Amino acid sequence: MPTSPTSRTGLTGAAGLRPMLATKGTHVPTGEGWSHEVKWDGMRVLAATGASVGAAATPDLRMTSRNENTVTAAYPELHGLPAAVDGRHAVLDGEVVAFADGLPSFSALADRMHVREPRRAARLATTNPVTFLVFDLLRLDGRDLTSRPLAERRALLADVLAVDDRWQVPPAYDDGAMLLEATDQQGLEGIVSKRLDSPYAPGTRSRHWLKFPHRRRASYVVGGWRPETGSEHRLGALLVGTPTPGGLLYRGRVGSGIAGKVGPVLAELLAPLAATRSPFADEVPRIDATGTRWVHPQLVVDVESLGVNGDPTVSGSRLRQPSYRGVRTDLDLGDL
Repeated sequence: MPTSPTSRTGLTGAAGLRPMLATKGTHVPTGEGWSHEVKWDGMRVLAATGASVGAAATPDLRMTSRNENTVTAAYPELHGLPAAVDGRHAVLDGEVVAFADGLPSFSALADRMHVREPRRAARLATTNPVTFLVFDLLRLDGRDLTSRPLAERRALLADVLAVDDRWQVPPAYDDGAMLLEATDQQGLEGIVSKRLDSPYAPGTRSRHWLKFPHRRRASYVVGGWRPETGSEHRLGALLVGTPTPGGLLYRGRVGSGIAGKVGPVLAELLAPLAATRSPFADEVPRIDATGTRWVHPQLVVDVESLGVNGDPTVSGSRLRQPSYRGVRTDLDLGDL
């Protein structure tokens, strides 16, 4: 990864940078050497500002995703960022977030992420606006700041960026345990703990940043299963749903946590429940339905996830990063 100072335009380097990533922690660190931030449920973006010969529509701004795709056109409400840093050459690291009912909503953001057509992007910027939550400053006026400690970068960021409704510098906290509990109570994704003396290591997953996501456990009904790749009989994933007055609504495919002896046990439990068609009231996406063995919806399982990417009472909502946790022999559809 390039760590040399930015070019004269201030944009060339942003396209070659990838964000520094956090490692999953086992316990929230304490002490004066750590700072703690909310973990936002959004899209990680690096934003570079400065005069450029880049896209004519945004000559002084380039926004790139974690995998280095240019996403500037998707978020026209953020095109005022260059003025917010007084026209200086800067590279900002943060999360683009869409809010619904006061909470970050990945479902709302999904409607924005892949839009590139200017008119549609402008319309969505009005009806479903995003906010850029900036938490780091990587380059400024040709200086590479990645080797500087986080505390220094955060102080510079507070001085450089003039906050607005559409871009903010979210606060950092001293008490990580308190923040972890508060974010859980408020339905937020979790927290990230960062060493105040840590440099910024582009493209690496560092233990200087520790993440603590809130994984929520809930019970779902199995409506089908898919074999492991390359096998006809070994169970590799469950298709689960939520019972509603309108029928069983599909919530997604659960493959994580099903390994070793778990798969054969589940296959044995599901064999007597074999059905000829899908028990889901809504349509199962083809990518999930292909090769699936349908079952009568009787087996209840517990699943941990980062929540559902939409209204959990309607069709189309899906579990985010689900992981199987066990069979609930004490529950049936009526209990759910």
